[in-house]
Amino acid sequence: MNKLASISPKYFNWRMENKVAVISLLRPDRKNPLTFDSYAELRDMFRDLVYADDIGAVVFTSNGGNFCSGGDVHDIIAPLTKMDMKGLLAFTRMTGDLVKAMINCGKPIITAVDGVCVGAGAIIAMASDIRFASSQAKTAFLFTRVGLAGCDMGACAMLPRIIGQGHAAELLYSGRTMTAEEGYQWGFYNRLIEADQLESEAIKFADGLANGPTFAHGITKTQLNQEWSMSLEQAIEAEAQAQAICMQTQDFERAYRAFVKKQKPVFEGD
Repeated sequence: MNKLASISPKYFNWRMENKVAVISLLRPDRKNPLTFDSYAELRDMFRDLVYADDIGAVVFTSNGGNFCSGGDVHDIIAPLTKMDMKGLLAFTRMTGDLVKAMINCGKPIITAVDGVCVGAGAIIAMASDIRFASSQAKTAFLFTRVGLAGCDMGACAMLPRIIGQGHAAELLYSGRTMTAEEGYQWGFYNRLIEADQLESEAIKFADGLANGPTFAHGITKTQLNQEWSMSLEQAIEAEAQAQAICMQTQDFERAYRAFVKKQKPVFEGD
């Protein structure tokens, strides 16, 4: 068994709640900005998650009443203005690699957003599988407000699929804040939850997934993402193959035996 639960990251908070990894960004006094180091460490952690049999789900939560204020103005934005094209491309590819790692980590990611969730923070929420928010959540893809394009870290590909082309275009062109209620109505947020219950409800939901058929959850996540670029016929065939793989698992047999005995199945992820 490959284990990851005991890691000690330097640039973000980490703790385990049963089989759920709970992470949040540091420096709540600055609304939890990202730095070069935290980008890289998060990317590497999500890459390693695909091999972690002891973790069934991830909750990416807020810290100190805010989720993330995006790239740190002093630690990231200022150095970027002095880089050459090669250095800039290395940075933008690294940030995109974080999204790729989240998509390919094999675990459901539930984001719990309170307060500020802007720039790269909004992208992290977007790249998660399920998003909960408090009524105080303020989400903005504010790249154009700093003179950049809205096409950052996959936003132009992913956001329209979540909230529709028109809503995504408005947010990505204007950089304006999407309220929690708008986010819920448009399908960006799955649930709106009181701030004092937000993290616990996200962990409760994630715990249910982590105690489910986790191998099958990984297949579900893979298909949800890979089928974006498939035709309907290709998707149906891919799902036939994926489901046939899941039918060979012990969890499938456990579910059958439990059903026959009128019991609740106890899944083990194999």
